[in-house]
Amino acid sequence: MSKNFTLLVDDANKTSYKNEEIINTVIWGDALSVLPELPTESADMIFIDPPYFLQTSNQTIPRWGSKTTLRKLDENWDKFSNFADYDNFMTSILQECKRIMKRNATIWVMGSFQNISRICVIMQNLGFWILTQFVWMKTNPTPNFLNRRPTNATEFILWAVKDKSVKDYTYNHELARAFSSQRYKIAVNIWELPACSGRERLKDENGKTLHPTQKPEALLERAILISTKDGDLILDPLAGTGTTAAVAVRYNRRFLLIEKEEKYIKGIMQRLNERNFNLFSASLTDDEGC
Repeated sequence: MSKNFTLLVDDANKTSYKNEEIINTVIWGDALSVLPELPTESADMIFIDPPYFLQTSNQTIPRWGSKTTLRKLDENWDKFSNFADYDNFMTSILQECKRIMKRNATIWVMGSFQNISRICVIMQNLGFWILTQFVWMKTNPTPNFLNRRPTNATEFILWAVKDKSVKDYTYNHELARAFSSQRYKIAVNIWELPACSGRERLKDENGKTLHPTQKPEALLERAILISTKDGDLILDPLAGTGTTAAVAVRYNRRFLLIEKEEKYIKGIMQRLNERNFNLFSASLTDDEGC
């Protein structure tokens, strides 16, 4: 497969993208604006790692045995006015994703205890058929230093098809079984993996973590290999640092990313270029953007 990729800056005057424009492409733009411009039934798989609406802005907690503190997530993309605002955002994203999915495509949507139940209801109301809910058990969770409740060591991933009638979706059972813990003799919906850390973590120009919730490539590897085939097109409309693309290309899949934050776009470009992928980019200047 070609290792040439394209970065497009979404144009306010743009009304639609052709199929040939979205193959191995990163679109710098707002998913709420870009998704309606994408071709109907064009994606073989969709992976969404949306804002969780954690509601922890500006909170700090002490570290064990230290005078330093651990700052909670404080990113604008995780802030919403209320639950109705959040639900409307997720509904708009998921409605468009359903249109973009091919008839037998599958969709993966991540969440935590704060939002996964809301997302599940939204998906069911939109007609999606939930195949299962995967449980990601982190082997290195961040401790709850205040000891007011147990440490949250899990996140969740809903795996679904467009509706109950879809039976011929891709499911690589043997790989699903191989990804399950050896304590089970069958494929199960529990994945034990460490959270992203060490050299895999992208850093900014000051050496600080670029994205607070970057997902490990091993997690995307499992989702992609279980539910896609060679050459399939994978859409990630809230792409962050581009983990989906990095894994897709490694396994001979094609990708389409959408991301609105300039700092993450730069991270995606760096990530792909460091792996000797040729990313044909628009210029990233201070006066450009979405």
